[in-house]
Amino acid sequence: MSLKERITEDMKAAMRAKETERLGTIRLLTAAMKQKEVDERVELDDAAVVGIVDKLIKQRKDSIDAFTKAGRQDLADKEAAEVTVLQAYLPARLSQDEIAAEVKAIVAELGAKGPGDMGKVMGAVKQRLAGKAEMGQVSAAVKAALAG
Repeated sequence: MSLKERITEDMKAAMRAKETERLGTIRLLTAAMKQKEVDERVELDDAAVVGIVDKLIKQRKDSIDAFTKAGRQDLADKEAAEVTVLQAYLPARLSQDEIAAEVKAIVAELGAKGPGDMGKVMGAVKQRLAGKAEMGQVSAAVKAALAG
């Protein structure tokens, strides 16, 4: 079963169980997926769906920070609940050590030296680690690998 099919099945299950918060979050995700399909006229594969989920989680985390700073804990809690629902659709994440090992291997493959090669390395890393790691951690690992 593809990730897209799993999301559709989860949406049906949430409807049957009358889980309104979960259903709302899944509907947001399906709307984002349909929007991308319509805009780019493509059929989304699992990697593209994971990219959309990552983007939505990042947006929710930014909102949580903003709501917390504004003293709106009720809204921050709602966003945190959405993050929890969305994270169920992400593959297992790599640990910091695994990310560093992958980055070192890619740097060695490309023969990258110094911070000037950051863009070239990040392009290769994004392809290989898409959905497997948070790009903020990956970027830090690339900087460390190129500096050392």
